[in-house]
Amino acid sequence: MKFKNTFLLLLFFTTLLFSQKSEYSTLLIADSLKQNANAVVRLNQIDIVISSQRDMNIKKKRVITVFNEKGLSSIDAIEYYDKHTNVRSIEATVLDGFGKEIKRIKKRDFKDQCAIDGSTLFSDDRLIYLNYTPTQYPFTLIYESEVQTSTTAFIPQWFPLDDYLLSIEKSVLNVNYPENLGFKKMEFNFSNFSIKKTVDMPTQLSYTATNIVAQKEEEHSPSFSTIFPKVMMGLEFFNLEGVDGNAKNWKEYGQWFSDKILTGTIELSPETKAKMKALVGDEKDPIKKAKLIYKYMQDKSRYISIQVGIGGFKPMLASDVDRLGYGDCKALSNYTRALLNAVDVPSFYTELYGNNAIIDIRADFCSLQGNHVILAIPNNGNYVFLECTSQDNPFGYQGTFTDDRNVLIVKPDGGEIVRTTIYPDKGNSQVDKGNYSLDENGNFTGTIAMTSQGSQYSRKYAIEKSQATDIEAHYKNFWDAINNLKINKTSFQNDKEKVSFTENLAISAENYGKISNGKMIFVVNAYNQNTGSIKRIRNRKTPFEIQRGYYDTDEIAIVLPSGFTIEFLPQNFELNTKYGEYKTEIVKKDNKNLVYKRSIFIKKGVYKNIEYDDYRLFMEQVSRNDNAKIILIKNQ
Repeated sequence: MKFKNTFLLLLFFTTLLFSQKSEYSTLLIADSLKQNANAVVRLNQIDIVISSQRDMNIKKKRVITVFNEKGLSSIDAIEYYDKHTNVRSIEATVLDGFGKEIKRIKKRDFKDQCAIDGSTLFSDDRLIYLNYTPTQYPFTLIYESEVQTSTTAFIPQWFPLDDYLLSIEKSVLNVNYPENLGFKKMEFNFSNFSIKKTVDMPTQLSYTATNIVAQKEEEHSPSFSTIFPKVMMGLEFFNLEGVDGNAKNWKEYGQWFSDKILTGTIELSPETKAKMKALVGDEKDPIKKAKLIYKYMQDKSRYISIQVGIGGFKPMLASDVDRLGYGDCKALSNYTRALLNAVDVPSFYTELYGNNAIIDIRADFCSLQGNHVILAIPNNGNYVFLECTSQDNPFGYQGTFTDDRNVLIVKPDGGEIVRTTIYPDKGNSQVDKGNYSLDENGNFTGTIAMTSQGSQYSRKYAIEKSQATDIEAHYKNFWDAINNLKINKTSFQNDKEKVSFTENLAISAENYGKISNGKMIFVVNAYNQNTGSIKRIRNRKTPFEIQRGYYDTDEIAIVLPSGFTIEFLPQNFELNTKYGEYKTEIVKKDNKNLVYKRSIFIKKGVYKNIEYDDYRLFMEQVSRNDNAKIILIKNQ
């Protein structure tokens, strides 16, 4: 009997041990979650405990099974810390495909480094992260961390699904908070996903998401955070890096930030103030004075990359930037504000989310949402926005990193949500004027001037400062449809007053015209072909978005080779849709001289998923006509 009990006890512990090891076996993952997935999150649990206005604890447990190298980026085993934030614990355990432990990783095995490479200016700001190289796939990693911080102004957003090609077995958010701190939340895009709010009480909030299948990224989709589930959270009574705050809305937040964070940061030496006054001289117009100051700042300073929230929310003192000659976006914007203040030009510190995709600060939810800072100068009821991190931006120009989005302007009398510069679709232009000729062997020689404005300017003007080899590589890639291409000459005109950039090029190519059986065939649109194809997507799920429209026009003079006669010219073509307009025309001046005219106008907008195929067909017709060919026949 004793032996039997011992055997049963041994069997029980063996079964328990086996079940513990096999809990995260890949064999237990549902087939639906494996489909299209580079990794599956078995559990992502975030427990946030806000004990007081100055105390927040965040515990994370993330269990993720990784199937291949592309899935490594979804491990997300990283924490930032500074003098206000302490990583109390961090560790990881690696399991094989059957759930058996193969490696345990302690805190000392994580990489710990300065958050900003190559800079000692913000040496208190660091990150600790896991740099794990797997020896086999699949494997499962269990990551656990605990972070304590006095900064309660920023409560992390909850994303039940946080990447494409990633499935979720279970994701849990638990938040506990005192009733008197004014906790608030906003939910987004819960429909069509299995997400339950399990607790919603005056001091506690919990959500559970289960069995979210991997999502494929669909071409031209809106930004990830606008179409998939998330929860934003915030406090009315908070602490930001040792400073208590109280704000129910953006107006109150802006006033508090101005009073408590920015106060005392724009002092400059009497010598620098005198220099600024001498620089502007007798000029009275505030915008003209601002142009002179902006140019001075660009020439004097350089940018070091530190996002808002890393390196602190309080900008460096303007006097330090003046002395050192460098700073991050916060520091350089604040420094420019100080220089402008010295010549009596008002300007305002402005927070936004900087990204080439347009992402707004939510006007209806007051919380820390930005990652970048620019400067706003009032101008007859509007604002001129300055990107202070650029040493060559034209005054008042906004590129695709900051244009057309809601931003927060911080004023002494309160914050204000405004929209940055919107470049109209037809203002995002490229105007091409040029020529080319073909000789009797089909060899091509031509010149082209391409003038870009609006958002197209931001994609072009940087090439002016590139190395010669990089310039050549750029144009060979740009004109990759031309075989045997040679870049014979390049020159550039950057008109910062008009915000206009012109590329002047002379190029040549052997055998552009293909000769066969006494005929020469060549593509008439040599300079601005739309050669890309729009991917076919069956059963598209998401809407599609064109965030920036554009307008290209081309007028190209063509000289045909001697000894040939035109056998075939493409017909003129015109197409008008809700997504855009396209038109081509060939004008025959005489038997040897043609003029090719082309225009394409793409309209920005958010369109229904069922309209995507119509857009794809429109762009296919553009590509087909851009590839239209002229056929010449050799004279007998």
